Amino acid sequence: MPAGGHENAGYRRLFDRDGLTFGAGFPLTGATRSSPPIEDELHLANHAESVGFDGLWARDVPTYWPKFGDAGQTFETWPWLSHVAAHTDDIALGTSSVVLTLRHPLHVAKAAATVDRLSDGRLVLGVASGDRDPEYPAFDVDREERGHLFRESVETLRAVWREDFPELEGRWGRLEGDLDVVPTPTTETLPLLPTGHARQSREWIAEHGDGWLFYHLPERTLEDYLVDWREAAGEKPFAIAVRVELADDPTAEPEPLHLGFHAGVEWFRAYFARLADYGLDHAIIGLQNDDREAALSTFADEIIGEL
Repeated sequence: MPAGGHENAGYRRLFDRDGLTFGAGFPLTGATRSSPPIEDELHLANHAESVGFDGLWARDVPTYWPKFGDAGQTFETWPWLSHVAAHTDDIALGTSSVVLTLRHPLHVAKAAATVDRLSDGRLVLGVASGDRDPEYPAFDVDREERGHLFRESVETLRAVWREDFPELEGRWGRLEGDLDVVPTPTTETLPLLPTGHARQSREWIAEHGDGWLFYHLPERTLEDYLVDWREAAGEKPFAIAVRVELADDPTAEPEPLHLGFHAGVEWFRAYFARLADYGLDHAIIGLQNDDREAALSTFADEIIGEL
């Protein structure tokens, strides 16, 4: 059974119906090295919701490392999602993914519950152990302890959300006495989707997560992962992120991109139909076309609407 929190509005929007659902990843304008234009991002977020996307996903990149070449949407995850919540209606709001090892779990618990309340329960939390080596000394974290710190954070989040005045202790500190963390989420606990392996076993993720969020995988590898995941986790959802560049020619065959493909809509329609048949529950689309509004519309009309 899911670990809890799976009944909130965002989780239901993404996973409570048969078939594959789709989300769009910020920055929708494609600006990942400098702050994206806020009004353009909000316009595209509204457009994605209006044409049929079910989720909007924000990155958590604590610091900008030019060698990595990607600062996510650059805006801090929590205020950004609160701002997006105020400018959208019912689309799910996801994190892909909060780096728990670099954040104090009590801060995460409070911030996430706040966004969940402000959005009427639309928050779904992808959570990760991190992958940018220079960030660990910047936050005085031993990268070799990532696995333990991740597990400890998940346990702390669950306890803080579920219990009143919990008594907890970890490497992050100690919570005891007349101290509580408020607000609480709209549901017993927020949905947590570990990302990648997060330095954990598949069995741990199946037991403690409400689903599994993964990077783009080769098709055969994804099929094998889904078989193993169903054996370990039953019906808990599996989601991936895919970069998509729509070719002008709808019949164009695929060309590989980093973590995705350049292809025509006909190939993408068949590709995502296969992934749905394998049992994939949700795909976070990172559109690469220059005209993002047109690409969102085309993807929704020609792929989401046809599956």
